[in-house]
Amino acid sequence: MNQRVVVSDSNGVEPGEAALPSFDAEHLIAIARRQWPVLLISVVLALVLGVVYLVTAVPMYTATTRVLIDRGNSEIVQQLSTIGGVLDDEASVLSQVELLKSDSIGLATVDRLKLQDNAQFMASDGSLLASGLAIFRSFLSDLGAGVDKSKATYVDPAEAKRRGALARLKGGLGVQRVGRAYVLEIAFTAVSPGLAAQIADGIAESYLNDKLDSKYQATRRAGEWLQDRIEELRQQSLESDLAVQKFRAAHGLVSTGRGLVSDQQLTELNSALIVARADTARAQARYDRIQEIIASGKTDAIVTDALDSSVINTLREKYLNASKLESEITRRLGPDHIQAVRLRQEMSEYNRLMFDELRRIAESYQSELEVARSRERNITEGVKNATKVTVAASETQVQLRELERSAETYKNLYQTFLQRYQEAVQQQSFPVTEARIITRPVPPGAPSSPRRSLVLVASVLLGLMAGGGVAAFREFRDRFFRTGDQVRDILGLEYLGATPAIAKKTYDNAEATTPHRAHYRTTISNFALTYPLSSFSETLRSCKIAVDVNVQKPNKVVGFVSCLPGEGKSTIAVNFAQVAAKSGRTLLIDCDLRNPGATRMLGQHADVGLLEVLTAGLPFKSALLNDPESGLDFLPVVVKRRITHSSELLASPQMQQLLARATAEYDYVILDLPPLAPVVDARAIAGRVDGFIMVVEWGAVARKVVRQTLTAEHQIAERTIGVVLNKVDVQKLKLYREYGSSDYYSSRYSSYYVDHES
Repeated sequence: MNQRVVVSDSNGVEPGEAALPSFDAEHLIAIARRQWPVLLISVVLALVLGVVYLVTAVPMYTATTRVLIDRGNSEIVQQLSTIGGVLDDEASVLSQVELLKSDSIGLATVDRLKLQDNAQFMASDGSLLASGLAIFRSFLSDLGAGVDKSKATYVDPAEAKRRGALARLKGGLGVQRVGRAYVLEIAFTAVSPGLAAQIADGIAESYLNDKLDSKYQATRRAGEWLQDRIEELRQQSLESDLAVQKFRAAHGLVSTGRGLVSDQQLTELNSALIVARADTARAQARYDRIQEIIASGKTDAIVTDALDSSVINTLREKYLNASKLESEITRRLGPDHIQAVRLRQEMSEYNRLMFDELRRIAESYQSELEVARSRERNITEGVKNATKVTVAASETQVQLRELERSAETYKNLYQTFLQRYQEAVQQQSFPVTEARIITRPVPPGAPSSPRRSLVLVASVLLGLMAGGGVAAFREFRDRFFRTGDQVRDILGLEYLGATPAIAKKTYDNAEATTPHRAHYRTTISNFALTYPLSSFSETLRSCKIAVDVNVQKPNKVVGFVSCLPGEGKSTIAVNFAQVAAKSGRTLLIDCDLRNPGATRMLGQHADVGLLEVLTAGLPFKSALLNDPESGLDFLPVVVKRRITHSSELLASPQMQQLLARATAEYDYVILDLPPLAPVVDARAIAGRVDGFIMVVEWGAVARKVVRQTLTAEHQIAERTIGVVLNKVDVQKLKLYREYGSSDYYSSRYSSYYVDHES
């Protein structure tokens, strides 16, 4: 006979598991045919939930208003004062978005409209979803507060109510920038159209008032600081002038026109020194300013070279884009969303790179400061040299000029700060805001949520997704044999056919041919004889042909095995023996000494059998039962007590002698062997069997179990002629047929079969 071994899958799949199928269109259609009830139930449940939500949800109305950040007003303010606001750029516009969402604007709106006392505003929206979320938030709040409430801080009820109104306000508020324009759209959602419009308008007004108040406070603080600084400079200027006059009077120095050439040269050098010191002061101021910006970490503070830097401009643009996207994701999905966290990390990196560029500019400023200092030192050295050359110059004149320069410096600073103070006072008294409302909110005519069509479509999609997940899981967990292609691909064995599941019927056989068969009953054991044209019988004939082809001996010993009990091995063995008995002398031996299934079907009332032949020396012919309809001889097993050495009996010389005598008289000796997984009996007799037929229950025994069992029983695997799938659900089998497979055209075979019982 041909030697067969179980081969591994070509793609290295773990033993016992099939390779993942290629999900082509036909395979997906087959999966859909099998799993459509799951998909349908999921979609129906999702639709029911969607409808419940639509029925219970309270309609919400959204009113919108638009605010323009007016750059024209900024220019007016700048014309009035050199310390006016900086023109709005991308970052400042997005900062205004965050300002509108802040607690300061929210509380101002709550106080302005007295929302904490508005019963309609403070009432729940009534939806089941909102109520559930409120209960969940309350539960989390209780957990966060801890069990010990004695240490809780007292909260003013009025303030708690005010904060509750603020939370509701922020929950219904939405702020976004309109495109790339300097326009912000404020949207508020409420249960009433009028309330939504009123609150949206109140937020816009609170924003404008906050802008005016912040400008007033800033200019007021600047004016107070300038006033203190001016008083200090005025005092220093007076003291420096008085020191010059006292020095002149003390040393008798009087101005005499142009003076000497050396004095004029010294005057020019002194003028150049003043300029150099001013340059040094400017360079120092620029350097100190950029160091202050770097130290403070302000991204909106700028210097001239930063505006001209393409690197900073590019990084700022990326920062603003990331900030805008992060704001939108935070608004829609929450601040802890992974995308929002990633964008904040990108913003931090852009901020770091901008400050690295600012540090590079700071280094250039430091270089300019060093140059200015060097120039100042050189001019100072020239003054010293000119002073040495000038015979008429004296130390007193140098001291006098130094005092005069100091007095002049304090005078200039005093004039500058006095001018700035006047500008700050003027701006403080000029009520110009950099924003204005361009679109007033109106009560909406239709609710903004829930959107029925969107909810229903989303319910269907979610149902499909959930059903698809469950269906995919069910398909992934389907680890059983369903088709003959799986038998060939996974086990590497010949697929002999499938036997359908048949309803068990019992009827009396009127004939009793031996004393041992006085009450012989026939069940599904003779189904193949009763329905010779059925697919069940055709599969058994296929098995017989496979035995004849693979076992090149006139007298054949064929064993029927399965992995687990209950797979129908004995039924297949009995019916196969009856089919074989029609074409040759056949003996069926029940070799399952622990659970004799064939004996229960054919020899329920037998008194002696295989055990007596092997242990008591009883001639085997005296223990045979004969079926007159098929001509089959049957050697039963009469188990009167539990047998612990069944494998030794099957491997004994007596069993070998029995098989020798049987093969001498019969063309086919059929052995109904025990299952492979629970006991080792089949392995004990494997060397005396010409070929095995493996019976696998369809859709019940895992492929991995069969594969591992055959791998462990290599002697049986090498002699296995083929595999029969038993107890096949014919209706379900249709769902596993793929186009082009051998099972695909099985529906055309029906005209050749007469399956009255299937």
